[in-house]
Amino acid sequence: MRVLVVEDEPGLRDAVAMSLREEHYAVDEAADGRTGLQKARQWSYDAIVLDLMLPEIDGWELLAQLRKSHATPVLILTARDTVEDRVRGLDRGADDYLCKPFSLSELSARVRALIRRSHGQAKAEIVIGSVVINTANRTVEKEGHPVDLTAREYTLVELLALNRGELVSRSTVYDHVFDENEDSLSNLVDVHIYNIRKKLGKNFVTTRRGHGYIIET
Repeated sequence: MRVLVVEDEPGLRDAVAMSLREEHYAVDEAADGRTGLQKARQWSYDAIVLDLMLPEIDGWELLAQLRKSHATPVLILTARDTVEDRVRGLDRGADDYLCKPFSLSELSARVRALIRRSHGQAKAEIVIGSVVINTANRTVEKEGHPVDLTAREYTLVELLALNRGELVSRSTVYDHVFDENEDSLSNLVDVHIYNIRKKLGKNFVTTRRGHGYIIET
C-alpha cells in the first residue's frame, strides 16, 4: 500500500518514512504543505500522515483543500494536543489524530486500521478460501501453513484482497504498490502475479487481459 508523509522536520519525516517502509509500504514524502497537497491530489494514496504546522500552507488548509475532491484516509500527526485541536482536526475531515511524541509502532497500527476501514474491512484477518491474510502482522497462510511472500508480493496480495470481487487495473496496482521513485515498472506486476500464483494457487488471482486483476469472491 502507498502512504504519503507530510512533515517539515527532516529527522521525524525520515523516521516515519523508514518505519513505514520497513512495514513494506510504498512511501512518498513532502516537506511542506503545498508539495503535500500537490502529491495528495496527483496520486491515489491509501493513507496520508499529516503534520499541522507546515510551511507554505499549513495542515489545516491542506486538509480542507483535499477534502473538496478526495476521501483519502488522513492521520494527523502533531504536537497540538488540546481537545479543541483534536475536535477541529476531526471536524475538518481527518480520520485519526496522533499527538507527538508518539510510538512508531502505534503509528503503524493506526495506519493499518485506517486502510482496513477505508475498504470496509473491520478485522485484521481476511479469509479467502484456504488462504488467510493477516494485515496486522502482514503474514499469509494457506491451509494453516505460512507462505513465504516477498514484501512486494504481500503488498499486492493485500491490495487485491481488500478489493476482492472488484477488478483492479494495472494502473491502480502501479499507483498503490510502487512509490514515486520507482523507475522500472514494465513487467514487474506480471512477475509478482506469476509468483503469487505459484505460492497460493493458480486460481487465486484471475487476470483479465488488457484490464487488470481480480480475486473472485
